[in-house]
Amino acid sequence: MTLQFIHDTKGNTTGVFIPIEDWQNLKAKYSDLLKEEAENTVELAPWQKQILEDRLSDYYKNPKDIQDFKKTIDDIKKSL
Repeated sequence: MTLQFIHDTKGNTTGVFIPIEDWQNLKAKYSDLLKEEAENTVELAPWQKQILEDRLSDYYKNPKDIQDFKKTIDDIKKSL
């Protein structure tokens, strides 16, 4: 199993990333994980799903009409 630990800016471990295949294996081995996952799954509201569908649709229609994330954040910081 290959785990990736997530750290905050001070180096403190704040989480762990488990590859999906490993997660599936753990759920098969430990049935309580399946129950835990079901109890903690959050469903999006229909209006939230619609916003995501609209945005994905726009992207698929114009995949070149996007902005670089880092450049966009830098532009926002410069305007502050």
